[in-house]
Amino acid sequence: MARLNLVQAINQALAQEMERDRDVIVIGEDVGKDGGVFRVTQGLLDRFGPDRVMDTPLSELGIIGSAVGLAAYGMKPVAEIQFMGFTYAGLEQLFSHAARIRSRSRNRYTCPMVVRTPYGIGIKPPELHSESTEALFCHMPGLKVVVPSDPYSAKGLLASAIRDPDPVLFLEASRLYRSIKAEVPEEEYTIPLGKASVYQEGSDITVVSWGTMLHRAAEASEGFDCEIIDLRTLRPYDEEAVVNSVKKTGRLVIVYEATRIGGLGAEIAALAAEEAFEYLKAPVIRIAAPDAVIPMARLEDHYVPAPWRIRAAFEKVMQY
Repeated sequence: MARLNLVQAINQALAQEMERDRDVIVIGEDVGKDGGVFRVTQGLLDRFGPDRVMDTPLSELGIIGSAVGLAAYGMKPVAEIQFMGFTYAGLEQLFSHAARIRSRSRNRYTCPMVVRTPYGIGIKPPELHSESTEALFCHMPGLKVVVPSDPYSAKGLLASAIRDPDPVLFLEASRLYRSIKAEVPEEEYTIPLGKASVYQEGSDITVVSWGTMLHRAAEASEGFDCEIIDLRTLRPYDEEAVVNSVKKTGRLVIVYEATRIGGLGAEIAALAAEEAFEYLKAPVIRIAAPDAVIPMARLEDHYVPAPWRIRAAFEKVMQY
């Protein structure tokens, strides 16, 4: 078992799934010779050839639309979009076609495709490179949304996403690509979609988070008895895991880097109110980004939820 970073774990998952199933192909801008913008697909062109690792024109609409057609025909495309903000050009294909093929065909056809894309703040790039609009995609029935928080879960979740018969948006926190490592088995394995994990056990506060903010919440939890839930899949998310933890602790803090209004935190807070209201000892708190467009590089660190804000939320629910 080797210690891999997120880039290495995802690369390994792609290679193993392509080895296992000849219908799995990789498409996207610069995914071949250059190995993708973050080098996640590096080496795949040499190993599997240009028929299965294909560079595309600079057209996100074309990339996602091609993936829909390939998937409907029976292939299993893994499309890379260089940054989450560029997926907006392909929303019509994702929402109007990929997510609806099963329903439209009355279950006769599915759309087994994956769209991989980096998301979130942390690398200080230009505009549209640090988006965290996962709730937008979670609102579309038929589309699954996955966010791994570490290399181990990234490999297992990606394998499951590729094997899933329905379209999956696979979000990779750019800040985590090379900043963390974990023990990752060499052999192939899967992690079920829709199942959260308990990142840290505790009895006083339930903390629900995903991606980069999971690690920031864990950092801020020192001195508090927090049970930290890593959602891993945002659509469908593990409602049972959240409710059971809230019933155990009586307090809930949700930490995410998307804007607060309309974010997934609101859905989770509503779930707690509906299913565990009588167990709550304090109001639910959402720690999120300001309701403003993500600023340019110099202001990124002031925009993303800071550890002191998370700690203040922990103190508030404990003192209520």
